[in-house]
Amino acid sequence: MKELINIVDKYLDKYLPVSYPEDIFKAMKYTLMLPGKRLRPVMCLETARILGADIKKAIPAACALEMLHVQSLIHDDLPCMDNDDFRRGQPSNHKVFGEANAVLAGDALLTYAPQVIIENSKDLTSEQIVKILYEYTKFAGAYGLIAGQVVDIESEGGKLVKSPEETLDFIHLNKTAVLFRLAVRFGCIIANSDEKTYNEFDTFATKFGLAFQIYDDIMDEISTFEELGKTVGKDKNSGKLTYVSLYGLDTAKEKFHSLIQECHGIIEKYDSEILIGILNKLEKRVEK
Repeated sequence: MKELINIVDKYLDKYLPVSYPEDIFKAMKYTLMLPGKRLRPVMCLETARILGADIKKAIPAACALEMLHVQSLIHDDLPCMDNDDFRRGQPSNHKVFGEANAVLAGDALLTYAPQVIIENSKDLTSEQIVKILYEYTKFAGAYGLIAGQVVDIESEGGKLVKSPEETLDFIHLNKTAVLFRLAVRFGCIIANSDEKTYNEFDTFATKFGLAFQIYDDIMDEISTFEELGKTVGKDKNSGKLTYVSLYGLDTAKEKFHSLIQECHGIIEKYDSEILIGILNKLEKRVEK
């Protein structure tokens, strides 16, 4: 896991040199290079590896995915969104570079990521690159990440078009699970996996994404700033719709552990200490 994180960090730094105008590149790089778990790019690299591909082929797509994720964090922290002053234990992007540059930094990362894929995926076929770019643009936009963010914002004001249960599932699937789905989909495309394997990994990532968001909801309730690196209790204080607020802490924990076990059931037939280790680490942090 640490080795893969180091690879991702090395190439993120390489793919994003600071040039003129320096302010925007510094803002992009600031949040991108903050220490993090790099779960999404690691899952991309590991999926490609266990399905038989050289992980070097997956590095550009994995780094692009992290850029997309960081874009969502920068925008999520803005005063007009979740209004959080800290990210990964450090001041949020807009607190360092101002709101305007933070918005532009997020926009720049969103568009820079596909450029990284196109310019650096020399070992992939044109068909593979097109498939990856299609998945990226679909899940990054109004049918994925942005859709989840919009409904998340609407839910704070109680403007629910669907039931609370349906709304919460929509937010979790689109705001969180899509990036984990992208990670394994990229890996499958790079490894030229068959449709059955592709769907199996997509199911795994969907369940993992739901579990991860429930985990995040639980941590917002019981954790500390030092553990999470961001303000805790904001979801509760803002009246946001979360798994804990809707179902209660105990039920949230039960659902989390159930999903993690379902993830184990899918992935344990593959030789991946890393993916199983990720599941085990999350599971240990949430008491039953």
